[in-house]
Amino acid sequence: MLTDYSRIVVAYDHSDLSKKALNMAMNLAKQDQQIELLVVMVMQPDRPMVYSYGYAFDAYHERQKEDVKAVCNEVEQELKSLPNKSRTFAIEGSPGHMIVEFVKQNDADLVVMGSRGLSGLKELFLGSVSHYVVQKAHCPVFIVK
Repeated sequence: MLTDYSRIVVAYDHSDLSKKALNMAMNLAKQDQQIELLVVMVMQPDRPMVYSYGYAFDAYHERQKEDVKAVCNEVEQELKSLPNKSRTFAIEGSPGHMIVEFVKQNDADLVVMGSRGLSGLKELFLGSVSHYVVQKAHCPVFIVK
């Protein structure tokens, strides 16, 4: 079954379920060193109400980018245990749409993601992102609960 997969994308947002998804994808990749593992984090450019204009929004946005970079570094350290080729990406936009576009642009064979994640304010998405990806992705989507 794994021979059908050469490139796995993991949608990661640092939630517990995305950590499980990353672990699952790493275990799948370990079974065949030819499988490439791509971990993507999507920064949602939503503006908090109190930061709707000017410098305050810019500061919030910069802080968000720093947080994402720190999480990417953490994931990269974890990926070093794999013999497989692996990379992390941080992109910006609507999470569901950007994950589907990333999967398409990188010709992925499988997406692994949690059933629920975190929003920019660390609240539950209620599964809307995973539902969107399942509906729109051109390849199988493995949902981790």
